[in-house]
Amino acid sequence: MINKFKPKSEFSKNVLTLMTGTTIAQAIPIAISPILTRIYTPEDFGVFALFVAITAILGSIANGRYELAIMLPRKDENAINIFALGFIITCFISLILLILVIVFNDYFTMLLGNKEISFWLYFIPITVFFIGLFNILNYFNNRKKNYKDLRNATILKSLVLAIVQLSIGFIKQGVDGLISGQILSNMFANIKLLKNILKNKVLISKISKIKIVALGKKYSRFPRYNLISSLSNILTLQLPFILIPKIFNISVSGHFSLAQKLIDLPSSLIANSISQVFFQEISENRKNKKNSMPLLKTTIKKLFIIALPISIFIYIFAPYLFEIIFGKDWLISGEIAKYLSLIFLIKFIVSPISISLVVYEELKILANWQYCYLMTSICFFTIAFYMQFNLDTFLICYVIISYIVYLVYLYIIIKIISRIGI
Repeated sequence: MINKFKPKSEFSKNVLTLMTGTTIAQAIPIAISPILTRIYTPEDFGVFALFVAITAILGSIANGRYELAIMLPRKDENAINIFALGFIITCFISLILLILVIVFNDYFTMLLGNKEISFWLYFIPITVFFIGLFNILNYFNNRKKNYKDLRNATILKSLVLAIVQLSIGFIKQGVDGLISGQILSNMFANIKLLKNILKNKVLISKISKIKIVALGKKYSRFPRYNLISSLSNILTLQLPFILIPKIFNISVSGHFSLAQKLIDLPSSLIANSISQVFFQEISENRKNKKNSMPLLKTTIKKLFIIALPISIFIYIFAPYLFEIIFGKDWLISGEIAKYLSLIFLIKFIVSPISISLVVYEELKILANWQYCYLMTSICFFTIAFYMQFNLDTFLICYVIISYIVYLVYLYIIIKIISRIGI
């Protein structure tokens, strides 16, 4: 009887493995969120969102985007040398950031307009290093289909985050616990995944300077075409947490941060798991010269069926649930979540399949879309700032713009796969 409910395809089994870990990992912050919102203020969450935004932006380019190439070589020997190249680049970028923070801390603090972030700027280099290391570890473990280890690392990361944020939050006021938890959780997740590589002494012995240089040149299109575009993409996603404090205030940014965090939970829970397995499957299709259009259609259909009821539920009930669960101080977050649920629908469908452009090396097209998205977002935030939009007007326009750019993105992906999807 139990066997009837077990997933039959390898794709479904792998998705389920990752989803199981992500479900447990996401259940932990959900469980502690009502406590966090009572020991930390919206202003604390605003400063935390600013720190996360900065490290996410810099972390996205910490490997020079070579982590994306780890999945592509047929031989693991080449993949481990690409891993080594990504690690070297991460160390170099982190060192440069440390020097910049030490020399220009006051200037960066003034530019960001928040004195409380000054001390935590010194921790940005090490956080970026951990993010960069996690990126290459994640892709290498994905290549080796170590889905159980990826699941366990995700759970460990969430556990450490919860323990640190709660422990420090009860001891002292301020943003310290939120940021400390973020840093330490990344460190422990890396240790977990790093063991899979360190135990393979034979594979590590294959790392050589000559191969690193050769593979760096072979896959140079990734930093050449994807580095700036990826930076543009993550900058676009993090712009709200950098610019909302200037348009409104740090408190509104904290409300937006909580709403966005909870809206993103289904994506972390389901879409990211589907995306990782989709990446592996479509990479195999290309290596074997197999048509990927059926896989793309099936994945889009599954994503839509999952996302629609979630979006409707959040839109209807978010304003009430936020006040009940997180307290009256967080009612604004519930109103913001109502609008973000609409954006969630289209992003949930498009984001997981966007990796198709990387697999088929259509990096120029991907870059152009990301540049357009960034410029559109900058124009929108600039207009919102100078025209002094109220929060409702801001959110309505934000939804409209998001749908336009993501529907264009979906059209591009479908056209490319239908044209060269083998």
